[in-house]
Amino acid sequence: MSNVTVIGAQWGDEGKGKIVDWLASRADVVVRFQGGHNAGHTLVVGDQVYKLSLLPSGLVRGKMGVIGNGVVVDPEALLTEIDRVTAQGLNVTPETLKIAESAPLILPVHGALDRAREAARGDRKIGTTGRGIGPAYEDKVARRAIRLCDLAEPETLDWKLDELLLHHNTLLAGLGAPTFEKADLIAHLERLTPRVLPFMAPVADFLESERKAGRRILFEGAQAVMLDVDHGTYPFVTSSNTVASNAGTGSGMGPSAAGFVLGIAKAYTTRVGEGPFPSELHDDVGRRLGERGHEFGTVTGRPRRCGWFDAVLVRHAVRVGGVGGLALTKLDVLDGLEEIRVCVGYELDDEVINRFPPGSAAQTRIKPVYETIEGWAGSTKGARSWVDLPAQAVKYVRRIEELVEAPVTLLSTSPERDDTILVRDPFDA
Repeated sequence: MSNVTVIGAQWGDEGKGKIVDWLASRADVVVRFQGGHNAGHTLVVGDQVYKLSLLPSGLVRGKMGVIGNGVVVDPEALLTEIDRVTAQGLNVTPETLKIAESAPLILPVHGALDRAREAARGDRKIGTTGRGIGPAYEDKVARRAIRLCDLAEPETLDWKLDELLLHHNTLLAGLGAPTFEKADLIAHLERLTPRVLPFMAPVADFLESERKAGRRILFEGAQAVMLDVDHGTYPFVTSSNTVASNAGTGSGMGPSAAGFVLGIAKAYTTRVGEGPFPSELHDDVGRRLGERGHEFGTVTGRPRRCGWFDAVLVRHAVRVGGVGGLALTKLDVLDGLEEIRVCVGYELDDEVINRFPPGSAAQTRIKPVYETIEGWAGSTKGARSWVDLPAQAVKYVRRIEELVEAPVTLLSTSPERDDTILVRDPFDA
């Protein structure tokens, strides 16, 4: 038995949804282990398009879904998403979805604080989604989080809300934003509790029993390594650890739970929101990549910034993320370009370096060092075999493998689930 963990190897939006959906047909259980409803996966199944933020993608394939303790859960957003996909024909019940008892909750006060702080930053804003994910993780670390299990204990919820509001209302008042009343939050939670609590389960025990039974477990990461709070482009990062080593921590399993780690990367690079982006393009080529790749955020709808493939960043993601193989997506977006560039290093103060500097000022000064590769005239769209690809497209993929020091395990050539070239089944790795 081999578990598989899927993580993004760039700044997110790499097409993880399709890959997870493709792998879910080989899995028994699909687990979300970090992030919140700031992440989004788009799955295309026949004529249906599912946009998921909290729900594990395996639910679309009728697989057991698990939301681990490493996820921060907005109960209202969760129920809204359940209602939406149920209307599309999916079956989401406590028999098909389990949520960890200790999962921290996102309350309306978290979103309000998130938005107030972002507004106060002015030109130095981080680019958060304003959905309260960061403040909820802060509460978890500060030991004042409201957790799912607290909804079953009104007396616990009562005193914990006192502590939480003492902190958050002080901050909101200082920012000139409206504060919250305890009674309003209690009423909010009392309305949601009857629908949310049935999904609560001892997830760690369940996953251990599945492991002992030889079930295949697929861990579904959100965001990507370059948004990891420790290993990404700090401070323009998310509020959780996105690397595969967090799969066990965020689900209640041991450190070996991750199994084979599959990193997802686009054949070019995109980013949503603020932060450094050395290979970003502001010309017609950048606009072409965005238009052909339909580059808009699943959750926010914001247009994504586009640029050439950055091998330095992906190599970093491979190393710290424990990536055993890459799934390369959207190769077809590069069809027809006469030449393609790949960022192979950075120039910082007249010195060429091969890693991303940690300092914010240094990050603004680096310039990409490019290698130019001949493009191809033929089409890669819909290819399901290496022989269907133009020779130069194959050369491009092989060069990426050399630069990032990881093999391409899967190659995606369109949004369609079956337009995938399989080199090595991750579950058999």
